[in-house]
Amino acid sequence: MKINLPKLPSSLTKRDFSTILNEEYPELERCEIIDSSFMNEEVERVRLDQVVLKNCQFNYTNFSHIQLTDVRFENCDLSNVNFSKSSIHRVEFINCKLLGSQFPTSSLGNVKFDNCILHLVTFDSAKLEKVIFNEAVLTNSDFYECKFKGIEYTRCNLNDANFEQTSLKGIDISSSNFETLTISIDSLNGCKVSSSQAVQLASLMGVIIVD
Repeated sequence: MKINLPKLPSSLTKRDFSTILNEEYPELERCEIIDSSFMNEEVERVRLDQVVLKNCQFNYTNFSHIQLTDVRFENCDLSNVNFSKSSIHRVEFINCKLLGSQFPTSSLGNVKFDNCILHLVTFDSAKLEKVIFNEAVLTNSDFYECKFKGIEYTRCNLNDANFEQTSLKGIDISSSNFETLTISIDSLNGCKVSSSQAVQLASLMGVIIVD
């Protein structure tokens, strides 16, 4: 699946994230932020447009209602960050840690999580369109009551993920692995799985398979 990647200018001004703390309308545009630490802060309705962030730490920060457009995160720690009710479009997360991060009721479009740790992440009631999870750790992740359109899971760890009330029609999870999932038969209708996964899912749903 092809997605629209962040549209970034060739030249970016260097900034520090802490400069937006006291701004009435916190926003950063056309800049690069490197080795910035912005943990345990609360800054709602931040707007980032055409921004690259490298080696930054944002642990336990409240970014609810954030607007991210044309943004790339590289080697950043976003563990336990609150991204609830956010708008996230044309954004890349590369080699990032998002353990326990929260995206409920957010809108994500043309987003890629590449080689990221998303253990215990929550996307409940979020809308995801053209989102790629590539070699991501999604153990104990929560996709409850999400709206999916054009979602790709490539070689991910989906163990103990929750897909209740979320349709996986047309979604291919065959290259990913899991021992158990929380999922209903209705949610699986039209989902593409490998033959071994089909046996696992049947077993999870109480089907007795006889050789």
